[in-house]
Formats: sequence, structure tokens, C-alpha cells
Amino acid sequence: MKTESLLRLVLFILFFLLIVPYTASQAGRGTARINGVVVDENSNPIGSAKIVIQLQENEEIKRQTTSNKKGEWAILGLGTGMWRVIVSAEGYVQTYVDVYVRQLEKNPKITLTLKKIQTIDEVVLQDDAFLSLVEKANELVAEKRYDEAVATYEQVLEKNPELYQVHLSIGNCYIVKGELDKAIEEYGKVLEQSQKDESRGKEMAAKALAGMGECYLKKGDFETAQHYFRQSIESYPENEIIPYNVGEICFANQKIDDAIHYFEQASQIKADWPPPYLKLGYSFLNKGDYDKAILNFKKFLELDPQSPEAPTIRNTIEYLEKIKK
Repeated sequence: MKTESLLRLVLFILFFLLIVPYTASQAGRGTARINGVVVDENSNPIGSAKIVIQLQENEEIKRQTTSNKKGEWAILGLGTGMWRVIVSAEGYVQTYVDVYVRQLEKNPKITLTLKKIQTIDEVVLQDDAFLSLVEKANELVAEKRYDEAVATYEQVLEKNPELYQVHLSIGNCYIVKGELDKAIEEYGKVLEQSQKDESRGKEMAAKALAGMGECYLKKGDFETAQHYFRQSIESYPENEIIPYNVGEICFANQKIDDAIHYFEQASQIKADWPPPYLKLGYSFLNKGDYDKAILNFKKFLELDPQSPEAPTIRNTIEYLEKIKK
């Protein structure tokens, strides 16, 4: 009985570590370096471009720099994780790329290509007051002031109705507020307008479909939720983050077998990306399948030995191997 009680305690601690995100003092810090170059469509360097990177696990954690005359830039002191690199420059359309940053290996050089602004709507995106309004809405979300965030996002749409991606953010706010029908309505607007977006339409549609799946999951309609989750992944099959996020949603709702399925999909799309293996380890641990939990934890450590989670995972593996004997 003593061993069983200890095991339950360990499982509780591991589950707590899984659902509680890193604090700002832990996440984002490290010794990693990323660098790259900003160019136009003719491969000419763009100087004075603004580069902002955000940690995907906590978008409040940011770093920024500017490119030199050769379009080159670098940022140091980053922690392990998925970072979004956003680049903007006067006269060009803002773009971004997601990169997984490692500690021990050299991170590949990133080439960011900007397109010239050609439409009035894109000019609006470069306006400082407009960008400040968007930033204010994002800050309100971070502060969990969702009603104010929705109102601010609606102001953004009033200024630029073509910026349909904002409906995704509004939908996310409604999910947290528990207003699921309103969230579904917002995601539907994203789906409708994403069809006209050749650059980011697939990604936005995939995120909206995943959001709709989450809504139906919270409604208790798992069959409809699965339908939207499948559509989400099929619409953007080359992106590992979509099935990973769906796995997170399923795990949070105690759909462990489904979470395993989606985490495995993410690992198949990008086999050298550590996070899915970590979550697979937790998922199999939740099911009591210690062999598979150990296998996935070891794979995670192989790919990311310097992760802040590494000491805990090593201790967990050691403990699980002992109780198996």
C-alpha cells in the first residue's frame, strides 16, 4: 500500500507539472542563439527591419532586435522551446516563422522574406496607432480581462474589417468565458474568410477548425469534436503544431487515448521536435503504461537534454524503472 500511495503522489506531482506552465523566470532563458537575414522578394537585404520573437508557451516573453545594413540580425540568451519570429519593416508586409530553439546544437540560420505593400489594407497594418490597439487587446488577454479584450479586438475590426484573423482571437476569448456558441460563430467567420487568403489561409482555417472542435468537446459532443479535429489536421497536414495543440486539448479534457493519437501524429510530422514525446510520456504514465512512458521520456531527453523539465523527467524515469522491478 505504501508503494501505491507513493506512486499516486508522484503521478499527482507530474500531472501538476504538466498543466502548470513555466514561470517567466524559467521559460525563455538559456544560452541558445538564433540568427538570420531579412531580404525582399529579389533577395536584396533589408536594413532596420524590426525582429520580435515570442515564446509560444508564453507570448508575454519577448525579445527584439533590428537588422543591420546587410539585413543580418541575431538574438542571444534564449531558452529551449518553440519561438515565433515576427519581422516587419516600413513599406513591407509583416511576416513570421515558427522555429524550435535548442541549447546544445547550432540553430539554423533563418531567412525572412518580406513582400512590398501593395494594398491600402496592408498600409493600415503598418500604422503605429493601429498596431498599438492590437497590442493592447493581446495584453488584456494576458491579464485575463476577456470582456475588454473582445471589445478592443472589435475596435481593431472596425478599423480594418479585412483582418479576419482577429475573429480567431475573439473566439479564443469566448471559449475561456464559456460562451461556446459565440466562439463557434467567430471561428466560422475565420473559416469563411480564410478561403480568400492565399498566404496564411490554410493555417488560419486549421486553427479555427481546432477551436470549433474544442467547443464541441466542452459541450460533450465528442463525435462532432473529433470531426473538426480531423478536418483541422487534414487541412494543414504539414504543420506539427496543429495535432500537438489538439492533443493538449484532449489531454486537458481527460481524453487520453485521443491525446496520444494526436501527439503521435505531431511526432510523425516532425520527428526531431521534443515536446510531443514529453506529452506522450505523461499520457502513457496517466494510463499506467510505464514502459511506453519511459520510452517517450527517454526520447524527449535525447532530443532536449538541457530542457528545464529534464531533471524531473530523469528522476521520473529512475523511479518508474525501480517500481517495475
